[in-house]
Amino acid sequence: MAITAAMVKELRERTGAGMMECKKALVESQGDMDTAIEHLRKAGLAQAGKKASRVAAEGKIFLAISEDRQKGVLLEVNCETDFVAKDANFLGFAGQVAALALTTRPADIDSLLASQMDAGETVEEARQALVAKIGENVQIRRFVLRQTDGQLGAYVHSGRIGVLVDMDGGDAELAKNISMHVAASQETDYVDVADVPEEYLAKEREIHTAQAADSGKPPEIISKIVEGRLRKRLAEITLLGNPFVMDTDLTVKQLLEQHSARVNGFDRLTVGEGIEKREANFAEEVMQQVQGG
Repeated sequence: MAITAAMVKELRERTGAGMMECKKALVESQGDMDTAIEHLRKAGLAQAGKKASRVAAEGKIFLAISEDRQKGVLLEVNCETDFVAKDANFLGFAGQVAALALTTRPADIDSLLASQMDAGETVEEARQALVAKIGENVQIRRFVLRQTDGQLGAYVHSGRIGVLVDMDGGDAELAKNISMHVAASQETDYVDVADVPEEYLAKEREIHTAQAADSGKPPEIISKIVEGRLRKRLAEITLLGNPFVMDTDLTVKQLLEQHSARVNGFDRLTVGEGIEKREANFAEEVMQQVQGG
């Protein structure tokens, strides 16, 4: 029986075992999912299986950057609780993975998980061992790589928000300050107005036109109102249009011009962004236990 990528993916999700181990188990079980799971359990490779389904929305952002500040990586590693996010085992593992990503520059998460660590085990094998040790689901969720001919500004705020900024000109202090600004400006998604997609601009004009339609003003006045609101919105979502957080009398564009510097791009990762957290209803849980008893 042919073993498909979808089958391997399903087995990984159900057991938490590594990709190659899942594929081998499926081959040996001739594609039978239950037999493959049993095989992995017997081999001790599915010990993280039950934990793999639990929501891991806590964790930290880790930064690794080269000495010349021209290569950098931001890595998000998640766990279930803030307590484990401070654990030395968790921090040591994730720090090693970030350093490994900086040197190996993997194409994707699967490539990173298959990379070999200093002790000889793969990242995925080390992750499974960590899950077994600390008793929580741990996931390497995502990473971003940056490389530049200029310099990288970098900043991590309390382990929760990480930023890399690709900048030409200026100095290390300016690069860090711009990185701190990006960390503080969660609505800022683009460098300049030219980077904003036309679809976004069209949708914003549509929204502001609808909002102004009931004002009773002439069409030409409504058009000016819409464009004014659009300019304000663009200043909020573009880095160059932002008032600089450390001196709001300056825009970031003006600050960069003062230092003959230019920002080519930036990355920002926030821990748990987009992960749906389970909201605990303790009263409901107690009632279920009482009724069950």
